[in-house]
Amino acid sequence: MTVMKSVLVAAAATIALSAQAQTLPTSGTLVVVPAFGEVKHVNDQVVATLAIEEQDKDKAAAASRVNQKMNKGIAIVKQADPSAALKSYGYYTYPVYPEERPLPAGAVAKPRLPTAWRVGQYLEVTTANLASLPKTVSAAQGVLTLNGLNFGLKPETIRLLDDQRIAATYKNLNGRVAAIAKAMGRNVSDAVLDTVDFEGSGNYATESRAAAAPMMMRSAKMAEDSTVAEPSFEPGETTLDMRVVGKVKFK
Repeated sequence: MTVMKSVLVAAAATIALSAQAQTLPTSGTLVVVPAFGEVKHVNDQVVATLAIEEQDKDKAAAASRVNQKMNKGIAIVKQADPSAALKSYGYYTYPVYPEERPLPAGAVAKPRLPTAWRVGQYLEVTTANLASLPKTVSAAQGVLTLNGLNFGLKPETIRLLDDQRIAATYKNLNGRVAAIAKAMGRNVSDAVLDTVDFEGSGNYATESRAAAAPMMMRSAKMAEDSTVAEPSFEPGETTLDMRVVGKVKFK
């Protein structure tokens, strides 16, 4: 009997608290509402990273082959895609040392001397001509190696999508305000938008490009006139998002 009485008292207290919560005054309440919006678009630009690396006991010979092949690769890319923007970067030269072996007890290690030199360079190719991308890359791979592809959107495309992002984000904010008003037992017409802060405005999510520091890659001997079959690429799409924070005051 005592247990039943305790249960009834607890239930009554819960109902009372619920009723009290539902009748909390909301006049003049300031509500901070975060909202999000996003738009998607098929990628219309690509940044391809091409590279060349040579190894030789003679540092000058290795550098000379790198320079010759890079010059030839640049000429090939320009001919295959005249609209592409090219940027050379990351030229590097470093020694290759023999493998260290354990020394007998008491032996003194001799200074290590390089047995060869490794020389390389990178070429960044930016183009919106995605239709001819496989042909361009295939032609370049006859001399250079493909080190990476980064599909994205042209700056002008991002600017065109900006209006859509703002509209989508603001629509999401309105929907959230309506849901909050309903939960508070108020009409959405009682809410007044006090402040709108587009915190994400202009902050596009971008893929990091290849760093200027050289990446270690295995040297490959290629014939000057080697032919490479055309690769297949799928550009995919990019999502642009935006965040907004609104302050809403209820009358």
